[in-house]
Amino acid sequence: MSSTPLVDVHAHFLTREYVAAAIAEGIQHPDGMPQWPSWSAEQHLSLMQDNGIRHAILSLSSPGLSFASTADAPALARHVNDFAARTVAAHPERFSFFASLPLPDVDAAINEAIRATDIHGAAGVILMSNSGGRDLGDDSLEPLWECLDKRRSIVSVHPTSPPDPHATLGRPAPMLEFMFETTRSITDLMFASVMSRYPHIRFLIPHCGAALPLLAARIELFRGLWPAPNGDAPGPLTTDAQLQRMWFDTAGHPLPTQARVLRDVVGSNRLLYGSDYCWTPAFGVAQQIAALDSDREINWRTVTSTNAEQFLQRRP
Repeated sequence: MSSTPLVDVHAHFLTREYVAAAIAEGIQHPDGMPQWPSWSAEQHLSLMQDNGIRHAILSLSSPGLSFASTADAPALARHVNDFAARTVAAHPERFSFFASLPLPDVDAAINEAIRATDIHGAAGVILMSNSGGRDLGDDSLEPLWECLDKRRSIVSVHPTSPPDPHATLGRPAPMLEFMFETTRSITDLMFASVMSRYPHIRFLIPHCGAALPLLAARIELFRGLWPAPNGDAPGPLTTDAQLQRMWFDTAGHPLPTQARVLRDVVGSNRLLYGSDYCWTPAFGVAQQIAALDSDREINWRTVTSTNAEQFLQRRP
């Protein structure tokens, strides 16, 4: 193992109150998974110690806040963000966090993004791939993009279940549909030219970009042939150019295929490490890191940790 410690940009936490709220809404098997995992700061710190992880950015995974009503979501967002902030305050060298936002209420999301950043020092925000069935290119998100661009924010994107339950084929959504959800929603974002219009947002895409690197040429072919739904011509940035402005984590099963395809498309200076703990159990995290450490083509610890320094640098 390289002596370079990892910086984990894709790590999750849960609270008892959050899980209880989800179960009260009938979510016993989130995204078709068998059960909710357990999490504690102590468990997480032990995993980090065992695997050479120096720092982890905590965030709420799917289903996010989507199950909460418009009236309840802002309070639930405050709860999870306040909890994350307390965890960071107790372990400032080991943890930071991405704030959850109560979308699809855009005004409430803007208020919570500002509160979590200004009061709690959130490293950025996390958005689900769809909120109330709206993908990331939806026009309703324009005020949020404007706010986050002015604040030069990090936006971590995380897949969630699609609105159509039949899309998962009755199997756990993380197996296949999470990958398609990411691909679909980020493609929508690129067609909407969000990257061109809001260049100061740092987008973090999970799971080695899902299918985006493999389909980049095909996406660009169609992007160039068809105008936007409002009739506008395609934006000035090609698909490859937009992908090369994004950042990507290795959560999931990056080797032997996915990470290498991604590196061919965007290079290696946008690659970051992600564990997906606690939804990926400790043994799975250890197996993934062992595969990364044994790769003879690239020193993943050195590359991703060096990249993380640039990614997390506060912009003036």
